[in-house]
Amino acid sequence: MSAIALMLVLAAAVTHALWNYLAKRASGGTPFVWMFAGLASAFYFPVAMTTIVVQKPSLGLVNLLMVLVSAAVHSAYFLLLDLAYRTGDMSLAYPIARGTGPLLSAAAGVLFLGEKPSLVAGAGIALMITGIYLITGKATSQAEPRDKNTVLYALLCGGTIALYTVLDKISVGRLGTPPLLLDWGTNFGRFLILTPAALRNVSGIKEEWKLHRKEALGVALLSPFAYILVLTAMATAPVSYIAPAREISILIGTIMGTRLLSEQQAKARITGTAAMVVALIALALG
Repeated sequence: MSAIALMLVLAAAVTHALWNYLAKRASGGTPFVWMFAGLASAFYFPVAMTTIVVQKPSLGLVNLLMVLVSAAVHSAYFLLLDLAYRTGDMSLAYPIARGTGPLLSAAAGVLFLGEKPSLVAGAGIALMITGIYLITGKATSQAEPRDKNTVLYALLCGGTIALYTVLDKISVGRLGTPPLLLDWGTNFGRFLILTPAALRNVSGIKEEWKLHRKEALGVALLSPFAYILVLTAMATAPVSYIAPAREISILIGTIMGTRLLSEQQAKARITGTAAMVVALIALALG
C-alpha cells in the first residue's frame, strides 16, 4: 500500500469513528437514517456535478446498476447499525461490525478479485484480525442477554460491509466509476429506497429533526467524506489491504464509546491496540 493510500485510510478511520459516535448518540431509527441520507445527497450534489463536468466519465448501464445495488446494501448496513446502537453499547457493536467486515472482504478480495497479498501484508492482515478479536472476544463471550441482539445486528452489519466493499471496489477499480459519484449515488439511492418507509412516520421525522438535527447534519457531512477517502484509496490499492487497515477506526470508536459514553469493559475492548498498530505498519510495508 502506498503512503498516500495509507494516509487516506487513516483519515477515513478517524472520520468514520466520529460519525458513528454521532449516530450512536442519536440512534433514531429509519427516520434518522433517511434524514441524513437526504442531507448528504444535498450537501454533496455540487461535488457530484462538478465531477461529471470536470472528469466527463464514460458511464453505462452497468455502472448505474452497480450503484443501485450498492445503495440497497448500504441501506441495509445503516439500518442494521442503527438497530445495534439502539440495543447496546457502541464499544460492543462497533468493533464487532467493523471486525467482521474486513475479515470477509479481505477473503473476498483474494478469492473473487484475484488479489494476492505479499507475505508481509498477509501477516499484517492476520495480525489485524487478531487485534480485532482481542478487542471483541471478551465482549462477545460475556454478553448479557440484552446484548445478544446487539451482537446479532452487528454481525449482520459486518456482512453488509464486506459485500458493499467488494461491490464498490469493482465499481471504482474495474468499471471506472468516479468515487465521488459512486458515494453520492449510494446516498441518493438510499434516500429514495427509504423514502416510502420514512414518510409513513412523518411524526418520527419531525421528532428526530427536533432532537437530533445536529447529529444528522454531522453524519451527513462526515459519513460520505470518510467513505470517499476509502473509495479513492481503493482505486489504487487492493481491497484486501485497505479493508483491514481502515479498521483502526475500531480502536478510535471503542475509546469514544468507553470514554465519552461511559461504557463498560474498557480494558477488554482496548486490549488489541498494539496488535492493530503493528498490523498497520506491516500493511504499509507490504
